[in-house]
Amino acid sequence: MTLVFLGIESSCDDTAAAVVRDDGSILSSVVAGQNDLHAAFGGVVPEIAARAHAERLDLCVEAALDEAGLDLSGLDGIAVTAGPGLIGGVMAGVMLAKGIAAGSGLPLVGVNHLAGHALTPRLTDGIAYPYLMLLVSGGHCQFLHVAGPDRFQRLGGTIDDAPGEAFDKVARLLGLAQPGGPAVEAEAQTGDAARFALPRPLLDRPGCDMSFSGLKTAVLRLRDDLSARQGGLTRQDRADLCAGFQSAVAEVMAEKTRRALSAHPAPVLAVAGGVAANATIREALKIVAAEAGARFLAPPLRLCTDNAAMIAWAGIEAFRLGRRDGMDLAGRPRWPLDEAAVPMLGAGRKGAKA
Repeated sequence: MTLVFLGIESSCDDTAAAVVRDDGSILSSVVAGQNDLHAAFGGVVPEIAARAHAERLDLCVEAALDEAGLDLSGLDGIAVTAGPGLIGGVMAGVMLAKGIAAGSGLPLVGVNHLAGHALTPRLTDGIAYPYLMLLVSGGHCQFLHVAGPDRFQRLGGTIDDAPGEAFDKVARLLGLAQPGGPAVEAEAQTGDAARFALPRPLLDRPGCDMSFSGLKTAVLRLRDDLSARQGGLTRQDRADLCAGFQSAVAEVMAEKTRRALSAHPAPVLAVAGGVAANATIREALKIVAAEAGARFLAPPLRLCTDNAAMIAWAGIEAFRLGRRDGMDLAGRPRWPLDEAAVPMLGAGRKGAKA
């Protein structure tokens, strides 16, 4: 039987809805960004994000259904991000999904946002299990051995700032726009990556764990030193700092990926999440995959960042396993994919976020 699911995503600052068929067809995908709402604050403000989600979610769902040429009677289920994420936004999406499910009688499936990213290669390329996934988004970075829709083994990850967070912080340090990833990448195009001797954290330690907080601090110190000596940064200084930082992140991620593939050989290396849109990082990972004899897969750029198509697909895969959620479905700010793994260092007193 063909399945058609509505997906709803509201875990951070993108309000999204999509309709997806179980053959991998994306019948519609609507994303309403919030960059303009948060630009003046240098980052996402949770209260503003939650309010915007509450105002836009029903409009996005209506637009997604219209684009797909369907009404609720043409759906087989509803999938919604139930965590991890900013809890106000997560709750807004969960409450809307519950309302639609209650009114229509459609089954409801709560989805881990990270599972959406991790299963995206199944949506776009139909690859078989198992495969190695590098999930690298704004707030998360981890290597996952993916053996099934609900079978994730974490091989390593960041012990402090995720790469996306580091890009955002470096952008703020250098007076660039948010989100920081695209801004730093654009600035780095005219920069000299070899000008500054930036560190490559944790390359001297075994394993697949990563750290980017010290790299961000090194950029801060270089900025302050240049500013003290020159009375400010030149445009070339900024470009060189961006290029050096981006190169360091790419080199660390490439080496840690090489180790992950060596310890857990897999036929496919897939990468997903917003930072996967960075061309320098993608190219470094392609080289590593080729060296290991693995196929390299990265989703289209529109499916790298947060979207609801991946949530709909993850919901379909969970539904096939018999997963159903009731009206007691709750939003979760923290929800590790591999709940058996020891929490990463820096996870905080409340436990691991992912």
